[in-house]
Amino acid sequence: MISWLIKPGELTLKGGNRQTFENILKRNLLRMLAGIPARLETRSGRFYLYADEEHCEKVEQVLERLIGISGWARTRSSAKTVEAVMRACVEEARESRERGAASFKIEARRTDKSFPLDSYALRVEGGNAVLQALAGLRVDIHKPECVINIEIREKAYVYSNSRKGLGGLPVGSGGRGLLLLSGGIDSPAAGFRMACRGMGIDAAHFHSYPYTSAEARLKVIDLARILSSYCMGMRLHIIGFTEVQQRIKERAPESWSTVLLRMAMMECAEKIALTSGAKCLITGESLSQVASQTIENLTCSESRITMPVLRPLIGDDKLGIIRLAEKIGTYATSILPYEDCCVLFSPPHPVLRGNPQEAGALYETLELDELLAAALDAREQMTVGGEQ
Repeated sequence: MISWLIKPGELTLKGGNRQTFENILKRNLLRMLAGIPARLETRSGRFYLYADEEHCEKVEQVLERLIGISGWARTRSSAKTVEAVMRACVEEARESRERGAASFKIEARRTDKSFPLDSYALRVEGGNAVLQALAGLRVDIHKPECVINIEIREKAYVYSNSRKGLGGLPVGSGGRGLLLLSGGIDSPAAGFRMACRGMGIDAAHFHSYPYTSAEARLKVIDLARILSSYCMGMRLHIIGFTEVQQRIKERAPESWSTVLLRMAMMECAEKIALTSGAKCLITGESLSQVASQTIENLTCSESRITMPVLRPLIGDDKLGIIRLAEKIGTYATSILPYEDCCVLFSPPHPVLRGNPQEAGALYETLELDELLAAALDAREQMTVGGEQ
């Protein structure tokens, strides 16, 4: 039986609501481990997970994607005696040496103040025990190749090679939002950011078949599947917008086409959100990254709706967004060469600083109510990554 020590993240700062957040985190972890015989215990601000060795790889894949934890590590527990703790330190150091480590340091935390050694003494004695027992290891407190951690709680826990978690708040603790999911780099990153604030995510994707290909649709489903592995699954709505875009092309000034399309998408997405339990819309917009994302055009795009629009990437530059997309595994899919409907119908000289009143007057001339209703009725819906 292998054990993991899991450190909850930001939820430890919660006061009277902390238990609620912990329960959501436990529920999410067990749900992600579905099909794996595992036992989860909570003690003194830490989670302890137990599973058979054959499931180690799957368990650690889950922990890498679990939002709401600050870190985790495989750990060995020992009796709460100085001798047992020193033996555990030596064994941990031995395994690290076998993996190629040549230097180490000891970190210690003593929650149980009745233990005879304080944190400083634990570091000193642990280091001495390792140096006396194992040749080929040296102490390096600045850049060690192995950090051996000792925690004295209701038991003694010793571990090394601890891994950083995703942090944030557990998914499901912050309500639900509807993500406008394109096939690009930004929107999956935006959805991930909001999931890290505890928000459950559904998604809406707009396509313009036959101008957009079947491959473009599959690309978006793949992006939703990757994102859903962090978000406890999601409901994906795929909406055909060809007739809406054709109407805009026929009746509106070309320079306004992108802004008017965004307005129609926002209106349609709000209708989906209102019937699906989402409390806000989420977009991947970043201020002034493209013409439709100037502050004036952003104001126009949301002028037809009353629901809050969250833009978690609004102050990020493109390189930072790319790094986030690489981290969560969406980047390679996002750059596949299948264009979405926004790109295909982009005007060569778009309006840069639209006036909301002018945008509203142009939008009214489009008479989109019936087209939007038909698009909503015909939309494709699927559950990606688990039941909701």
